[in-house]
This record gives sequence, structure tokens and C-alpha cells, in this order.
Amino acid sequence: MPQVRDAFAVLQATYNDSCGTPGNCQYFLNRLLTNLDDLGNSMKASPKGTAHFRRPLAWIGQMQTALDGDFTFDNLHKHQSLLVTTRDKINTWMQSYPDDYR
Repeated sequence: MPQVRDAFAVLQATYNDSCGTPGNCQYFLNRLLTNLDDLGNSMKASPKGTAHFRRPLAWIGQMQTALDGDFTFDNLHKHQSLLVTTRDKINTWMQSYPDDYR
């Protein structure tokens, strides 16, 4: 299980990727989903405890609820904005907690 800082670094790398590149959208959305799930799992396993990561875990949980277990490209594309917004909210939250990612 990667540390929170390592999982967050991998998630941040998605800022250089998008659905704007032809033929890249499916890869990007799957990567974003995987990275968000990995970060959530790292937060749950962190010695700081889930209470510390309450807000980002809630955002990831809301995203997972909206996806409803359907990880097909059509459903991920339908929820593209939610995936990107979840990533962006977590990024903003993490910037307030530099001890978690440095």
C-alpha cells in the first residue's frame, strides 16, 4: 500500500493528461479512477486515521456512489466532470496539509 504522499503524487500526475487528446479519454478516466481509489485506500490505511482524511474520503465515497459499480467507459465519461472535480477538490484540500504530501 503506497503512502498517502506517494498516492497523491501519482494523482497529481493526471493534471498533465485529459480527454482532450484524441484516443486518450478512456485511458485518462480509468487512470483517474484508479488513482483516486488508490489515494482513498492509502488514506484509510494511514496512521493518521480516517478522521483526519474525512473530507477527501467523503468526496471519493460520493464519486464511488455515483459510479454505482459501473466502470465502463460510457459511465466514466458520463461522470467525467465528477471525477475531475473530485481530484481537484482533493488537491486543494491536500495543499492545506503539506505534512501529508511532503
